[in-house]
Order: sequence, then C-alpha cells, then structure tokens
Amino acid sequence: MPNTLPDTRHPDSLIAAQSDQQAVLLWLSEFIDRPATLRSYRKETERFLLWLADRNKGLQAVRREDVLDYQRFLQAPWPAERWIGPARPRQHAHWKPFTGPLKPASIRQAITILSALFSYLSEAGYRHGNPFKLLRQRQPPDTRPMERFLDHTAWQAILSALEQLPHNTHREQLQAARARWLLTLLYLTGARRQEVATARMGDISQRRQQWWWRVHGKGGSTADIPVSDELLHALGDYRHSLGLGRLPLHGEDTPLLCRIAGQGQDSLHGVSDKAIYLICQEIFKRAASHCTDPQSRSQLLQASTHWLRHTAASHQLEAGVPLLMVSQNLRHASIQTTRRYLHSEDDARHQATAHHSMHGTRKHTPTDEH
Repeated sequence: MPNTLPDTRHPDSLIAAQSDQQAVLLWLSEFIDRPATLRSYRKETERFLLWLADRNKGLQAVRREDVLDYQRFLQAPWPAERWIGPARPRQHAHWKPFTGPLKPASIRQAITILSALFSYLSEAGYRHGNPFKLLRQRQPPDTRPMERFLDHTAWQAILSALEQLPHNTHREQLQAARARWLLTLLYLTGARRQEVATARMGDISQRRQQWWWRVHGKGGSTADIPVSDELLHALGDYRHSLGLGRLPLHGEDTPLLCRIAGQGQDSLHGVSDKAIYLICQEIFKRAASHCTDPQSRSQLLQASTHWLRHTAASHQLEAGVPLLMVSQNLRHASIQTTRRYLHSEDDARHQATAHHSMHGTRKHTPTDEH
C-alpha cells in the first residue's frame, strides 16, 4: 500500500485508524477469510491510493469530481510509462499497477469495490459520506443469460484432452490424475475454484448410505452437495494415485486437491485457487487445439474456470435434474439465477416463433397432424 497523506479522524470514529493506510488495511482485514476477494479488493484499493497520491490527495479529500476523473483515468491510464507495464510480481522493481486500459466491466467492478470501501469508512466515522454512491442511475442491467458455458461438443473435447495427457513419467501420471479429478469435480458439482482450493478430503462423508460434500462457500456459508457414484469413483481413482485408500476417512485433513510433491516431500499440501485456474486453462488450451467445431473451439479459447460452473448448471438442467435441485446444488441465492441456464425454454420459444410466417398463417409441421 502506498503511504498517503495523514488525515484527521472524526472524533466519533468507530475505528482507531489514524491514517489512510491503517483504515484501508483494517477494511481489508474484514475479508481475511476470503482470499480471492481480498486479492481483488487489495488490488483495486492500491491502484486508487496510488492515483490519489499522485494528485497529492487523501481519502477524506475525495469528492464526486475525483470519482469521475478516476473513471476516465481507468479507461486510459496516463502517462502510460508510469502506470502500464507487463504483469509482474508486486515486489518486482518494474511492477506497474496496470497491464493496459480497463474494459467497461472491469471499471464497474473497480468502482463497486471502492464504493464498498467508502461506505465502510463513512459508517465507521473515518470520513463523511460516500462520493461513489452519487453515480447517476444508468439503464437497468441486462438480465439476459450470459452464454458463458461449454456446449457438449466442447466438453467432449475436454474429455479427449484429459485422456491424451502424457503419462511418460511418474510426475506426468500424477499431473494427469489430478487434472482428471479436478475437471470431474468442477463439472459434476459446479463448485467454485476457491471452494475446491480450501476443501479437505474429510469434507466428503457418508450419511444414510449416501455420500455428501460439505462445501464452505462464499461469505462463510456452508452447504451439502450430493456426491454421485461417478464422482465417488473418480475420487477413489485420484486418492489411489496419491497412495491413499479409495474412500476418505472421517475428519481427514488431506487437501481435496494436492500439489505434486517434490523430491523428498512426503506430506500432501493443497493448491491455490490460482493454480486451479492454470490447470483448467491448460486443459482448455489442449482441448481447443484438437477441436474441429469452430463454435466449440471458440468457447474453449475464451473459457475460464467459472465457465465450468455455468456448464454444470446448464448440463444438469438438460439432463432433467429439476430446477430447484440444481439451484440448491449450486447454492444460488435465487432460483431465478439458475433459470438463466434453462435453455430448453429458449429452444421452445424459438420453435414456436417459427410457426409465424410472412403469409400470416401457421407453418405446417408434422406435429400439427396429431
């Protein structure tokens, strides 16, 4: 975090922070149990504080005009040589805050995060008001479904890519087994990558002759997801590759997805959500290179780990799993979120609309004769 100008707190402040840096670090500490959120919030907050420092301003001096200026700045950070550079570790001597101009969705995300920060500081009495909340009302957001899922052709390409992974060395065998388990887990459960990264084998247990995965999700929520026979068999195969028994033990602390142990390492350690992202990206890339269908190949080249969550929802619904159960499995707050993946409704609407013709009569179809 940059060292910004010190500010005088309101006498009735609910926090002890006496500088912008202390106030921001306190806010970020609220998300210590959500690593992915913490990284995102820290990145956007640091960018903003650096920008303020460049203008010789502190958080208490931020006004509505500054918000508008910062939005414009995010569209084209300037001067580019000071702000933009290749992606590097934060500690690198030539690290820059941006790798390029932000896209509209990324700008909205940045503003949303900063608005949350200023609401926190305002409610805590560290500063007065939230200038980010004064943003003018725009058109209602587009609630149409986001087509960020893989069709069945793309998914078959992924399965083929998994089968074709190299097995020449012991390390390659471990990597292939891990990739197969990860893609199976994400596809059959619709889990988020952060949920997988923090999960333990002991989270999967048996109740009344059925297996369940207790998932620790967003905001500290907990839910149980059914473990099918297919998923349990895949888990057994993965555990066998690790030298473990096929079924998890009660309270077992082994990570649900493990690092490939280096030479001389006996203990099993978990992987980060970033590592999960990179494993999936490698499989998507391999699948795309062998996929002959242009549309499916395009999906694979664009796909991220979160697409597998959308794919799980779409394919479960297509397989006839009831809407309510899919919503429960994916832990959506609203069933309307799950309904976005019910493509059969769109298909039926398209087929019905085809009956409308330029001649004003219903087009003849074989079903009309019944």
